[in-house]
Amino acid sequence: MTFMPDSGFPLLSLMIMTLPIGAGLIWLTPDPRKARWIALLTAVVDLALTLAIVTGFDRSTGGFQFIEQHEWIPTLHIQYHIGVDGMSVLFLPLAVLLFTGVILASWTSVHTLPRLYYTLLLILESATLGIFCALDTILFFLFWELTLVPTFFLISLWGIGPQRRYAAVKYTLMMLAGGVPLLFGFLLLAFNQASLNGMGIPDGLLFDYPVLLSNPLPVELQTAVFFLLLLGFAVKAPVFPLHTWLPTIAMEGPASIAAIMTGMKLGVYGLIRFAIPLAPAAAQEYHWLIAGLGVIAILYGALMALSQTNLRRMLAFSSLSHVGLVLLGIASFNLQGIQGALFQLLNFTIVAGGIFLLAGFLHHRVGSTDIISLGGAAGSMPLLAAFFFLFGLASMGVPGTSGFPAEFLLILSALDTHTGAGLAALAGMVLGAAYFLGIYRRAFLGQVHNSTVADAIDLRPRELGVIVVMGILILLAGCYPESVLELTRAASEDWVSTLSAGFLSEAR
Repeated sequence: MTFMPDSGFPLLSLMIMTLPIGAGLIWLTPDPRKARWIALLTAVVDLALTLAIVTGFDRSTGGFQFIEQHEWIPTLHIQYHIGVDGMSVLFLPLAVLLFTGVILASWTSVHTLPRLYYTLLLILESATLGIFCALDTILFFLFWELTLVPTFFLISLWGIGPQRRYAAVKYTLMMLAGGVPLLFGFLLLAFNQASLNGMGIPDGLLFDYPVLLSNPLPVELQTAVFFLLLLGFAVKAPVFPLHTWLPTIAMEGPASIAAIMTGMKLGVYGLIRFAIPLAPAAAQEYHWLIAGLGVIAILYGALMALSQTNLRRMLAFSSLSHVGLVLLGIASFNLQGIQGALFQLLNFTIVAGGIFLLAGFLHHRVGSTDIISLGGAAGSMPLLAAFFFLFGLASMGVPGTSGFPAEFLLILSALDTHTGAGLAALAGMVLGAAYFLGIYRRAFLGQVHNSTVADAIDLRPRELGVIVVMGILILLAGCYPESVLELTRAASEDWVSTLSAGFLSEAR
């Protein structure tokens, strides 16, 4: 059965609510060992729902589809308003695929409180999907903050490092601090709408994103809103120097949760969705700041990754470097830049998330991802080593992988609009090849010096299954990038048009 965008069927709500329902079923099952099966089945059902959404999506239009709108808090004009467009629809199945991989990666590694673990995982997945669908700024903020609770407990209770509770507290406090400017930015937008309507507060408040988008802010307010939203989203992206939580989580938290943190760049998505189109004139005025933050992240992340002796820590700084390249593409404010940025964000879900899952598989077998404890791992784990190399090639942007079209578009847009920054990005790509190939050679090739590595088993069928799916997607998107670009084109063109209109209104 195909659900069309105008069918009236609440497919998005069903997708979001299926996960909490599955979490509730976990606690109704007498045997706690069945929790993982219920979580997996719930994720598979949700994956089918997201594929139905993508199948029924009309890629020829840039507007929102599958819209659901209901009163939530009428006195404040806050609504339950959700929908997807070409910029968000592909994140739904890829996010569910990554969470499915996390469930399978945790299959034999979670022995304590399995019910609570899988419940928190499903709630985190539901909130993440809600972030991609929310069209009311307060609803978005609710989903945004809701991700903190399950993440805190997942890190503090099932972390693999001795300072896991410190990592959980640090992450939570930084995200709460980032939420303050985010909320103030949304409130400023709502207060401005009240003044435009000639009504007081709360009668004139408005948090509806499409309406806010169609009523541009006065130029004098755009700078304040832009910087508030930029600061709030930069913490979660993360953007240098607000990135310190990421290496800490990578080392102290569960590898599967670190895969979600590195794979789901919700802060960068928020920057594209809210910060720039809602304050277009201010964003273009401070394009140099976005580009500068991007260049710093590219070079700093690459140089830090080059000096690491632990696979997980190297991947954390590599993720920071790749975020910088996305920021550089966004700062170009052209079609190539935004499509490249969206393509790379989708890549993060598969490539960064997948390679961190592989690092987690390696840690589960050897007990460490330090280079001194590895060496010759390809001999006993050839499949794991081969897929780690494939995902690494994608992160370097090698032709034939999904990383190539994304990075090509980003570099092209950067060279066109910020030539010096584009050249710095090219240098970052060279450093990226250096740190990955260097640490890969030391970890997987050469002679085996550790008996644990020599006796380690290769990928199990359930692990291999999810990694193969991700690998196939990497190759398909690399060989046929039009399948992704076609879905994002109409929405990206609307995004660029919004910025152009905002710039023209400021000029007048």
